[in-house]
Amino acid sequence: MDREIQGRYVTITTVGETARAFVPAPLPPIPEIQWSAELREQFERAYLALGRLDGISTLIPNASLILYMYVRKEAVLSSMIEGTQSSLSDLLIYEMEQLPGVPIDDVEEVSNYVAALNHGIRLMEDGLPICIRMMKEVHAVLLSGGRGSKKTPGETRKIQNWIGGTRPGNAVFVPPPPGEIPDALAALENYINNHPENRDATSPLLKTALVHLQFETIHPFLDGNGRLGRLLITLILKAEGSLQQPLLYLSLYFKTHRDYYYELLNKVRLDGDWESWLQFFAEAVEFTANTAIDTANKLMALSESDAEQVAHQGRRAKSLKKLHQALLRQPIATPGWLATQTGLTPATVSNGLNQLETLGIVKELTGKKRGRIYVYAAYIEILDQGNELP
Repeated sequence: MDREIQGRYVTITTVGETARAFVPAPLPPIPEIQWSAELREQFERAYLALGRLDGISTLIPNASLILYMYVRKEAVLSSMIEGTQSSLSDLLIYEMEQLPGVPIDDVEEVSNYVAALNHGIRLMEDGLPICIRMMKEVHAVLLSGGRGSKKTPGETRKIQNWIGGTRPGNAVFVPPPPGEIPDALAALENYINNHPENRDATSPLLKTALVHLQFETIHPFLDGNGRLGRLLITLILKAEGSLQQPLLYLSLYFKTHRDYYYELLNKVRLDGDWESWLQFFAEAVEFTANTAIDTANKLMALSESDAEQVAHQGRRAKSLKKLHQALLRQPIATPGWLATQTGLTPATVSNGLNQLETLGIVKELTGKKRGRIYVYAAYIEILDQGNELP
């Protein structure tokens, strides 16, 4: 649908030149969204897939273990979009207080993402709605270490920024000047908490799609806006009751379609084409939810298959079962960590790992006689699907 520009331009002067910054109009879009049959059907498919994903979290026996790892998968993907080189294995090694295979700043940024999501969920469980305070607190955790730690964590920006290009004059997009941010965020907070939408089956998805784009347009922080904007997708869906567990993450889809994603953001801002953005967002939700369901099923099948192997190992079965269950919680581990977690003696852990290696369940990463690190290889491989750098 053709609309007027979805906001207004203001002239700014920064870094020695004049440029035009864009201030978005408050939500909801005016005129309202035009629901074609195709767009409505896509939203319905997305919502059904989201419901199946939410349902599987109550059915699988080790949902908390899968959630633990899936959050870390998303942290890696979201940080990859921002240019970090850390892998899922690097993150898990870092969390064991071992040295990862990439610069510490990279893996620390990924670790902060996990902590930021967990902090947001805790705030929600304590009764805090999605609001400016929550955004600032989650942002403070997100940038609490690594390269972003000097870019005013938890504080909205006081200087102008821009996206793409070497200066505002050749930037792809110049977000609102600092003086406009308080009002823009207040309007966004009001929309999140007070606008009921249509209260049909797809309304939480509609609200989430609109809020994500609006937040990215406001770009209220000096750094971390992309990561926080993607975190808000999961937090809003959880707040709206569409997800019991934070299992939906769109970073892989956004990474795969990165150029089109940015093109659509600008089409909304300049042409008011909300419908194309909503079609893309609903496609992302449907694809991602179905992929997450497939991943959960593969992990369950692997766990059950390996548990059956372990159960047939005679007198060693009991200790091997403890090791296998510990590796489901932490699929990269040291013998010392496994001894602590299982209560087994170091000798029993060592013998058990050798047996699991013979069964093809674990692999040793270092090749050393001391300081060894073991990986539950097939488990990591399933989670790593789609994590490859472009």
